[in-house]
Amino acid sequence: MRPSPKALATAALIIGSTATGLAQTIFTFGGKPVSKEEFLKAYNKNNTAEQPTDKSYRDYLDLYTRFKLKVQAAYDQRLDTLPAQLAELTGFRNQVVDNYMNDDASVNILIKEAADRLKKDISVAHIFVAADEHASAEVIARAEEKIKNIQQRLQNGEDFAQLALQVSEDPAVKSNKGTIGYITALVLPYAMENAVYATAPGKTSAIVRSQIGFHIFKNLAERPAIGKVTVAQILLGYPPEATDQQKAASRKKADSLIIVLNNGADFKELALMYSTDNTTYQSGGEIMEFGVGRYAPAFEQAAFALDKDGEVSAPFETDYGVHIIKRIKRSPLPGDLNDKIFQESLRTQVLQSDRMNVAKNILYDKIRKDVLFKQLSTAPMPQVIAYGDSLLQNRNPKEGSYLKENPALFLVKDRVYRFSDWKEFLESMFRLENMRHLPASQLFETFSERTIFDYYRDHLENYNPEFAYQLHEFKEGNLLFEIMQRKIWDVASSDSVGLQRYYETNKDKYWWEASADAVIFTANSAAAAEDARKKLETNPGDWKAISENSNGNLQADSGRFELGQIPVFERTNFTDGLITANVKNEADNTITFAYIIKVYRDKSPRSFADARGFIVNDYQLMLEEKWINELKKKYPVKIKEKVVSSLPRQ
Repeated sequence: MRPSPKALATAALIIGSTATGLAQTIFTFGGKPVSKEEFLKAYNKNNTAEQPTDKSYRDYLDLYTRFKLKVQAAYDQRLDTLPAQLAELTGFRNQVVDNYMNDDASVNILIKEAADRLKKDISVAHIFVAADEHASAEVIARAEEKIKNIQQRLQNGEDFAQLALQVSEDPAVKSNKGTIGYITALVLPYAMENAVYATAPGKTSAIVRSQIGFHIFKNLAERPAIGKVTVAQILLGYPPEATDQQKAASRKKADSLIIVLNNGADFKELALMYSTDNTTYQSGGEIMEFGVGRYAPAFEQAAFALDKDGEVSAPFETDYGVHIIKRIKRSPLPGDLNDKIFQESLRTQVLQSDRMNVAKNILYDKIRKDVLFKQLSTAPMPQVIAYGDSLLQNRNPKEGSYLKENPALFLVKDRVYRFSDWKEFLESMFRLENMRHLPASQLFETFSERTIFDYYRDHLENYNPEFAYQLHEFKEGNLLFEIMQRKIWDVASSDSVGLQRYYETNKDKYWWEASADAVIFTANSAAAAEDARKKLETNPGDWKAISENSNGNLQADSGRFELGQIPVFERTNFTDGLITANVKNEADNTITFAYIIKVYRDKSPRSFADARGFIVNDYQLMLEEKWINELKKKYPVKIKEKVVSSLPRQ
């Protein structure tokens, strides 16, 4: 049944009203519109703590109109064309553009998948057959035949561990019989992880192809995830080709260290003295937090077997030597996997992992359409590919008459890419050893893909509104700073005549409340503060020397301060010669106290020099108000009251 014209009209009205709701103009300046959407975006970014009210909207509307007027003044002066402005904008663009070169929906799916998989650990065994991706077709075919034969033998019921010992080309198979240990998400390459998590306990996986060969995995067992742990270690490492005597000597030394540790010796000091792990011994043996699948199974088993923080393991061996480890902290998987901190950490890990190739492929399919990619039917592809194969095989290819005409190969939006672009790409690939072995047909796909991505990246603001907004926001913020520097800040600070005149006219604004000549000291520790106090009590006139000779442990700031500016722990009766009580600064654990030289209890006028900072600030405000009034005459501001009234209140 076809919808009625009336129904279609109603639907169009609803859709139209939704679409235009945020496209409404909230104010104009000189006829230039500012949308409700732009205003709300800026308001919400700068007013995150409070519930919107009519007053907060009005206050911000005033700020935002002033901002737009100032930025327009910068555009009028063509400050956006300054080389420094262009360079900063380009630098910022390069800094943030990669954050937008992902398909967000795909990334969120990958994050959820990783979170679900992180709920369990899987004990894995592995059989490997080597076949580098750049090996000859014959070598790859032999390896593929071998791995398929292994798969068939496993399906016929042969024991995985015994078969691994016989046929696996993993160098570690002799010691581990193919057993890798427990793994969890984000440990193995993504294709391998997919195979493992798709395999039921006791079963073997499908064959997995990697850059180095073919793999089959077995799911030995599953358990709920045990999270992460932080430990410190003392490693008594084995030298290469260690003899039985050398290994026995390491075990004996480890037994001696355990006795010393059990008698109260400091683990950090012993790690510094005896550990041969060059990456951790200087930090007392501490290793960065880790989960399963990062280290040798024996090491992980010992680390996760420790029941409480501070517990020390018995000595145990791995292929690297004899270890003694101390548990520092255990971090179980969060009960709520939607926890904000956990999600942010997981997002970072996913974005840095090879699983992003999935999101990249989805994005590629999308942007290929967005940039209107079109391979031209007139392109002489057989000659183009043949030329590439010949060049990569170092055969000094001939271009032929048609290729010399530099034919067009494909279009990306309004840009034509020609044979010369392909030739330049091939020459860059020829310099890379690992790319020369690829067929030109495969490299042409890479060339097309890279060209599409590069075009999209270079024109991203035309395709991604959020990126365009962030770029525009940065640009206008920089322009605001530049115009304020030129029009207000530099003028105010350098106009000595104007500042003096302003001071003379407004002397009544600048007074000292009750104040004191004082020295405010900041010490980096309680001990440094106490040492300085004792020296001050003995010879207060030497306060400058006391600070200068403190080896950086004490900073001194001298001057006249209003009494309310002097840091004190509680109400204080300030007197000449007083050394105030210590005040601890919780933010950085520094200690502050003051030496009071002379107290002025009565209110008194500030001199020009004493008031200069206040004068410059007030003078800037005066100049700014005068300038804003001029801009409002040039660009009359008109507020759309109905749109202001429609702003959301919750």
